[in-house]
Amino acid sequence: MASDGTVLVVDDDEAVADVYAGQLSDTYDVLTAYDGETALELVTEDVDVVLLDRRMHRLSGREVLAVIRERELTCAVVMVTAVDPGFDIIDMGFDDYLLKPVKRDDLESVVEETIDRLGRRAVVREYLALASKVATLRVEKDPAELEGNERYEKMVERLRDLKSEVDTDEIDAPVDV
Repeated sequence: MASDGTVLVVDDDEAVADVYAGQLSDTYDVLTAYDGETALELVTEDVDVVLLDRRMHRLSGREVLAVIRERELTCAVVMVTAVDPGFDIIDMGFDDYLLKPVKRDDLESVVEETIDRLGRRAVVREYLALASKVATLRVEKDPAELEGNERYEKMVERLRDLKSEVDTDEIDAPVDV
């Protein structure tokens, strides 16, 4: 029905994918894929946001994400997964990260915010994506682990650099870095 944008829901648990699709279908055009191969067939320039499970059979969410980025598609990607984030997320090109189970309000909110980001400058999108990774790791990791991780520290430094390039009115809540 809708059309505040197009969302592709990708999860190999069909029940989960169908629930997310149902929750979003009043507001967005929703496509659903139950595996990575189908997701890659469905993702086009017309898709605004991909909600992507990280752990799937055959083709993982990480692999799907890599192909999406290789194709240089402009869609945003939100990882929606039960996989606790590790330092490997630093190198992944997603825009946001949600841990399952995800409440309807949180799902709707992240899709709305993510679509809003699409119209922003590239530097703002990069800032917001990095801020999401920093926030996610700060919640999931012990401060001592973060302090000693060179990749994390480089990411925080990049976030600091980007913060100086972004106007505070372009971002809702700057990350304390």
